[in-house]
Amino acid sequence: MENRLKIAVIGGGSSYTPELIEGIILNHAQLPVSEIWLVDIEAGKHKLEIVGNLAKRMVKKSGLPLDVHLTLNRREALDGASFVSTQMRVGLLEARIWDERIPLKFGVIGQETTGPGGMMKALRTIPVLLDICKDMEELCPSAWLLNFTNPAGMVTEAIHKYSSIKTIGLCNAPTGVYKWLSELFEVPAEQIYAEFVGLNHLHWVTQVSINGESKLEQLFDLREGYSAKNVPQSEWNADFIHGLGAIPSYYLKYYYLTKEMLEEQLTSSAKEGTRAEIVKRLEDELFELYKDPDLAEKPEQLAKRGGTYYSEAAVNLMKSLYNDTRDIQTLNVANGRTLDFLPADACIEVNCVVTKQGPIPLPVSRVPVSVKGLILAVKTYEQLAIEAAVHGDRSLALQALGHHPLIPSVNVADSLLKEMLEQNKAFLPRFFQS
Repeated sequence: MENRLKIAVIGGGSSYTPELIEGIILNHAQLPVSEIWLVDIEAGKHKLEIVGNLAKRMVKKSGLPLDVHLTLNRREALDGASFVSTQMRVGLLEARIWDERIPLKFGVIGQETTGPGGMMKALRTIPVLLDICKDMEELCPSAWLLNFTNPAGMVTEAIHKYSSIKTIGLCNAPTGVYKWLSELFEVPAEQIYAEFVGLNHLHWVTQVSINGESKLEQLFDLREGYSAKNVPQSEWNADFIHGLGAIPSYYLKYYYLTKEMLEEQLTSSAKEGTRAEIVKRLEDELFELYKDPDLAEKPEQLAKRGGTYYSEAAVNLMKSLYNDTRDIQTLNVANGRTLDFLPADACIEVNCVVTKQGPIPLPVSRVPVSVKGLILAVKTYEQLAIEAAVHGDRSLALQALGHHPLIPSVNVADSLLKEMLEQNKAFLPRFFQS
């Protein structure tokens, strides 16, 4: 890999970008980036210019020999890139609002990565990312594609199956767990080891140790546990967690506390709007801040956006791949033989040793018997949805949705799918070919 690095950021006009720029600046000694190309589409041009100018001010303040380029031509950005980072949202936040609101009409969880909302995001996103991969195969075939675009596990699996590009999926949630544990136990994160088992947004923490001493039992009585701004706080059932013997991801509240989470969503959406509508208001405020010509750093208000620690996860991964650090990170990678009840080509979220050649999944110490069925059910849905996205197949999309654990009836799945496909027609040409 070159000594001077070019990074292309697909979805460069995102409100997350200042955090990524901050991470690159802070780690420049270990990750000698010389060019950052922020890429967006015509509909995102206005935001790209605002956030891009902030990025330029941040770099100027740092004094580093680092050039920031803004472009709507992704091929120009991809040409010769060492790393490509994706943080795109096909259909923008308006599409996320549909993903969250339409399922609620049918009495189903409305969430951007879980259930029908997650499937629609995958159907919109996977074909676009595969087109980007085709450009990469021509312009930067040896680059690493670091995918933060949700649903991260499904998108990463699709790229593994339908592209020759090297890709790794990543999520900020595991980083958030370490931050939570570090604050809770008042020790540096480097002294903590947490084992993650499962899929993206469907993982369980099966080990927590500090300097080799297990702390897992102490966590079982924390009724709320670690959560995030995009997932409401609902208390866990302590007896259930003790019996499970693992700490579930906060996204698992949608499966374990479906009734309570649906009630919270219906109430909050009626009062203040869905999470997407809240985020849209937050983003409007952020971009007003970003316009300030005197602002040359990431504003504190960005933490309210959700997705906090994204840049830390992304930059740490780039740094580890570049320097062959062989540290342990929680990533979305091909299963191989790690989880023996899943197909080898399934994308899973587990701890990996990061080498220059790529991540190597670590063996898991155990998978609670009670979670295997849920993992397999959701993975079955994911693999059906991936094929539906690639081929524009309505029948496969119905099979995917009909087999999702959060869907109460095949007839509900059918009605829901028809309405959501029609609403997303502009972004799903493969589903509407004559």
